[in-house]
This record gives sequence, structure tokens and C-alpha cells, in this order.
Amino acid sequence: MTPRRTQPMFVLAALVLATLLLVGVVKVASRSSEAPESRTAQNKGSPAALAPLTERDHIRGNPQAPVLMVEYSDFECPFCKSLHRTMRRIMDEYGKQGQVAWVYRHFPIEQLHPEKATTEAIASECATEQGGNGMFWQFADRFFELTPSNNNTDLSVVLPQIVDELSLDQDVFVECMESGRHDAHIREDFDNAIAIGARGTPWTVIVTPDGARYPLTGGPPYAVVKRLIDLALSGEDLEALKTKQP
Repeated sequence: MTPRRTQPMFVLAALVLATLLLVGVVKVASRSSEAPESRTAQNKGSPAALAPLTERDHIRGNPQAPVLMVEYSDFECPFCKSLHRTMRRIMDEYGKQGQVAWVYRHFPIEQLHPEKATTEAIASECATEQGGNGMFWQFADRFFELTPSNNNTDLSVVLPQIVDELSLDQDVFVECMESGRHDAHIREDFDNAIAIGARGTPWTVIVTPDGARYPLTGGPPYAVVKRLIDLALSGEDLEALKTKQP
């Protein structure tokens, strides 16, 4: 297992962004939590392997929106926390108009965040059990607000607090956490992340109105994500911007 590395953050003007889009995937140079090489460094997956939406997916916004942002995330990842804030802004601007839908899928990287990452994914599913899709997003929003990331979360404090704040049944929640019934779902999300080529978190696939799929790596700033969505909504042929990958 290799230590976590980060890539430098770029402030991208429109021309620089267009250049980065030339890679054939939307490769924004930004920070991300990288999965250990023993599992993903040689990952040759493709966005074409993106699993179709199902009733088990956590979707914010209209599932029929012209642009989908399908995020594979780890609740302990600081860059996922940053992207979560960005995507809430995006949904305030685009989601209410039905232009963008945000899909959250699990990609808990246990080598970086042992025990906690998967436990938190299970907790989010147990919240969903009691309140449906809307409760998942309430849980996720509050969890990212309260926690410090990077395996520093005190789950013995945070989870009971959220359960109480969201008026969940504590006994039902605890039984769910111990049941193992959400393990397969989380594993399926994880395996699909590997299949699409994910090498760290957050790893997002932008699905454009014409069905094209472009990976977005890391947690780029709001202006970059907004620019990409505007390009997709305008029908910009991102494929035509391709160049050789760096």
C-alpha cells in the first residue's frame, strides 16, 4: 500500500479548462484521496462500465435531468467533503431547474480509512432505511458538516448525534448497523467504481445530454464544475476537445 498523495490545485480559466478537457476524459488536476496501488493503480476501467441508475441509487434532483453527476465517494475523504459543498451549490443553481441530477455511490477506501469508511457508508444506508432517499441526503449533508475527515471522526459521538437530530429510531438504526444487509450494495458500488476506472475519491462521471461520459477526478472548485456543466448543457462537443493524455 502506498501513502496518500495529492495533486496540485489549479485555478482554471476557461482556456486552461478547455485544454484539460482535451484528455478524452474530463481530467481536472485537483486534489483527491488516492486508492492504494495494490488495488487500483493498474485500473484500466472505462466510464462505459458505469452502472445504470436503479431504485437503490441515492439521487438528488430529477433522475431525468439532461446532465447527471455520478459521484463515487468516501465519507472520510476530505476532498469528498469539499466536493459535497460544491455540489450542494450546483444543485441549488441547476437542480431546482431540473438541469442536473446528483447521484451518490459508495467508494469507501478502507486502506486509507480503516473501519470507519465502510461503517459510515452502512450508517447512511441505515438512515435511508428509515426515511428514504431524502433521509440519505440529510444524513450525508450533516455528516460532512460535523466530521473532520481522514479517519479522525469519533463515530461514538457523531452517529448518535445525527440519529437524534434526524429523529431516527435508535434501536432500529443499531439493529440495521449490525445486520450486514447493506454490505452487498456497498460492495456493488465499490466494484463499479473500479470498473469505471476510479483510482481515488471523489471520482465523478459526468453524463451529458447525448449520453457521453466523462470522468472528473478530485474535488475541483465550484467555478470548474459549473463550467463543465454549462458546456454539457450547451451541447458542446467535448469529444472534439480531446488531445493526448498527459
